[in-house]
This record gives sequence, structure tokens and C-alpha cells, in this order.
Amino acid sequence: MNDVYLAGMGLACVLGDDMLSVLASLRHGGVPPTPVAVADGISWPVYALASREGDWTQRLCSTVRSVVAQTDKTGDLGPRTAPLFVASSSLDIGFMEYEKQDLRLGGDLQDFAGVVARALDWQGPVFTVSTACTSALNAVLAAADLIRSAEADEALVIGVEMDNRFTVAGFGAMQLLAPDSAQPFGAQRKGLVLGEAVAALRLTSQPARWQITGGANVVDGRNPSGTEASAVLAMCRGALTQSGLQPGDIDLIKVQAAGSPVNDAIEVEALKQVFDPLPPLVSLKSAIGHTLGAAGAAELALLVGCIEGGVWPTVDYPLDASLGIALSERAPQKLRNILLNVVGFGGGHASLVLKDVGS
Repeated sequence: MNDVYLAGMGLACVLGDDMLSVLASLRHGGVPPTPVAVADGISWPVYALASREGDWTQRLCSTVRSVVAQTDKTGDLGPRTAPLFVASSSLDIGFMEYEKQDLRLGGDLQDFAGVVARALDWQGPVFTVSTACTSALNAVLAAADLIRSAEADEALVIGVEMDNRFTVAGFGAMQLLAPDSAQPFGAQRKGLVLGEAVAALRLTSQPARWQITGGANVVDGRNPSGTEASAVLAMCRGALTQSGLQPGDIDLIKVQAAGSPVNDAIEVEALKQVFDPLPPLVSLKSAIGHTLGAAGAAELALLVGCIEGGVWPTVDYPLDASLGIALSERAPQKLRNILLNVVGFGGGHASLVLKDVGS
């Protein structure tokens, strides 16, 4: 069985088009969301990507190429024959919105991944992962399994959530969106704020600083749009078991915490049943929003970038005292094992353990 490492990462989000600009923006307080109109007189805030030239597909392809290029500091991605995992919730619905007549509405689910692969001139096998908000984290888990079982030496995971009004309108219609900003675990939290992002993660069997030691995906559809405490318990314990760790070995948890009044509270109570005491917690959605299918890759890349770059997200709103928790104001001094949690529509609950094995 091979070990699995994170060899490189790239990110474009509301904070910037590369990790340097992302960390600089975060250091200066971040970038506020902008209103996106979904109908006459109706708009919702979104942490949007910076505008690029070209139509929707051209913007997708140029952003993907730029983000993937960030994953290798040498600028040489090498042979593009490794497995490619394209993870997204909205896929190409944004493209369909801009087309007067889209004959691909009856097309294949793989169409979107095909566009991404062609933008990279990718020659290896291409997989689509679309499991709502857990898409990118499930793609990482699938890619890690291939490397761990020696079926591949490396893999590339790309999480994509591009602009479209359909997703914004849908979440708004379900009364799940906040009218202003994201406040995970906040005393005045009113819902989530969506975000756009493209993130890329290169996984390899060759030793690097960050090792992916385990993970778990648990599906519990009893509450299709909410968090189930029993599933949170199962995903955390499953990830710990695969990693050979005990709860006390975790030094930081990257929580889901999207700002939902109910789901945030359920997540906290479930975590308290696994961890006693709770390790330091960090939430990233107040900085980049909930990037849905890209969240697992985008938040993993951002968290690693923050640790390596010495930058940390600030919390500029009061937390809900009834939850009995705090969000870490800085990276913990002891930071070896990190648990990353993502929860999504359809009952998806996914966890991943990342280990700092030394720079």
C-alpha cells in the first residue's frame, strides 16, 4: 500500500486568482460578496471570481489552466496521462444559461469534465465526481484510493464551481441564503453565502510535506438539505480509523460551518460527542463563501496555503455563545493532524485527515 501526499495545489476564488494574491487579500481583511441578480428585484450576495475575458466556456478553460499551472512550481506538469478527477455540483449549468439553444441538455454527464480535460490537453482517464457539496472531497478520496492501491502513481483533482444564476436562485428559493455575509457559528447567522472557486490538487505517492492519511464518506439522506449528527459522528470516526488515529491526535478541525442556524448547531454537538475536549476549530466560508462542489478542494488548498503562508482568517462577528465553541484566531502551535469536514445536499458527509510530516 502506497502513502498518498499532496504534491501541489492551486486556487482561484473571490480572494484572488493565485495563492499569493489570495493570502494577500486575506491578510488585508478579505473581499466582500457582490450581489447577483436572479430575477427583477431579487439578488443575493455571492463571493464571486474576478471577471475574465471571453464567454463562459472560455473563462472556465482559462481559469482551469491557470489554477492547474499553480500546482507545479517548475511550470512543467509532465505527462498528462495520470487520472484526472473533475468535481463539481453545478457542472456546466452556467454555460446552458448563456446559450439560446443548447442541444447538450440531453447530453452526457461527462460533457463538462470533457471540456476541462480538453482545456488541459489531458490524455489520461477522466472521471466526473458530482455528489453535491462533497464532490471535491470525494474526488480526493477516490484519487487517494487509486494511489494507495498502486493503480496510479499520481492524480490530479480539480474542483470547479463557476458563475450561474440557477444555483443562486435555487438556494434562495429554499430560504437558505443569508442576505448579506457569511457568519459561520455566528450569533446572528442567517444562512449561507455561495462562492465561486476553481481549485486543483496534485496527489502523488512521492513523499512531500502533507500526507493524506485517511478519510470517509457517509451518506444519510434522512434530511436531504441538512446535517445529520449520526453521520457526522460516523464520518469523523471513519476518517480517524483509516488514519490509525484517536480523537486526541487531531490538532485542528476545518469545520463545515456554512452559517445555517440549525446545521451549524448540529455539527457542533456531534463534534463534541467525538472530541472531548474539542481541538481548535477553523472555518473558511466567511472568507470565500460556500463553494459547493469545489469546497473540498478549495478549502483544503486555502487552509494549507494559510498554514504555509503564515496567514489566518479573521472572525469579525460575534459567535453564538450557546454553541460553547470558539474559532481559532491563529494556527495552533502544535499542528500535525488536521481533520477537514464537508457536509452537503443529499445527506453527503465527508472527512479527510491531513498530516504534516515536515517541510
